[in-house]
Amino acid sequence: MSTYFMATMLLSGGSFIRSRSAAPEMRPASAASDMVWGILARLSLLSWIGLMIFGFVYFHWSQPVAAVMASLAVNALIAARGPRRTWPMLSYLFCTAGLAAGAVVVLR
Repeated sequence: MSTYFMATMLLSGGSFIRSRSAAPEMRPASAASDMVWGILARLSLLSWIGLMIFGFVYFHWSQPVAAVMASLAVNALIAARGPRRTWPMLSYLFCTAGLAAGAVVVLR
């Protein structure tokens, strides 16, 4: 699996988890940690959009379309699992790994 696909799926998954964690019990206890999580999730969403544009410019059209479909599949899998106590940390992990992978894709 290419770094491009991994980056798009991780960024989408991390941002999706944040958007699905509206209940207070699904948020970090610290207000500062919650704020950082929100910024990281927004940055991940913007990076995902940027990677989609980057993909349509530099790759064959089928690769970004496949990345969108894979991102939707990851989001559907997360939604089907339901709320979990580990989601905030998993979202942090997805977002940071996705941002790093996206930087590798763009800087190559």
